Amino acid sequence: MKKKTWVWAATGVVVVGAITAFTLLNNSLGNNVEIESVIPAQEQGTNNSGTAAANAAATGAAVTAEQLNGAWSIADTSKVYWSVTTSKETVNFVNASVQGTWNVNLDDTASMTGEGSIEMSALDSGEGQRDEHVKSADYLSVEEFPQSTFAVSSFSELPAEWTEGTAVPVQMTGTLTVKGIEKEVTFDSQAVYSGGQLMLSGMTTVTFADFGMKNPHSIVLDTENELEVRLELVLSK
Repeated sequence: MKKKTWVWAATGVVVVGAITAFTLLNNSLGNNVEIESVIPAQEQGTNNSGTAAANAAATGAAVTAEQLNGAWSIADTSKVYWSVTTSKETVNFVNASVQGTWNVNLDDTASMTGEGSIEMSALDSGEGQRDEHVKSADYLSVEEFPQSTFAVSSFSELPAEWTEGTAVPVQMTGTLTVKGIEKEVTFDSQAVYSGGQLMLSGMTTVTFADFGMKNPHSIVLDTENELEVRLELVLSK
């Protein structure tokens, strides 16, 4: 009788432990960050096929080369997002600690330069336990590699004539460095000049393996190998 009681007690402990573990895991899930684009949808200048779309609502005054050319700095309202998709949902991480520059020259695109960096300790998904795990040595090793950077090696050709409030497509190819590991990527982007500022919205995809990380697949959740990196930048002269 005692043995049977002990078996039931042990079984109860296992069941309670499993429920507790599942509850803790479930509480650490959930997306708490919504991606905010710096370019309103009605101003975006490309449709889903990537072809320039005419949008009368976005038409404004002509923008001169003098207004666009020169050194632009990333403003403190800029953000970088990282998105991970599991079998349950897509979880977004946001980083508002962004710095960088974009030197624009419409007359000579090849001479343009751009670079940016983010402080990885500022990465935030709205769930502290999850964030600390992502920043740990298991994944991003933030203590050892506090910054991630992107240095542009080339820009696509930009139109000579811009209209205020209308987005133009731009591709930025360069080196993304995370955990000290370099990866060449291309951000498919759009840029808008409005109110004396440049807004840049761009996206690329990388994988866990690109930066020496293992996919956090588990028996509870499947995780896609690709991560989405999204730039939502506001730049001022």
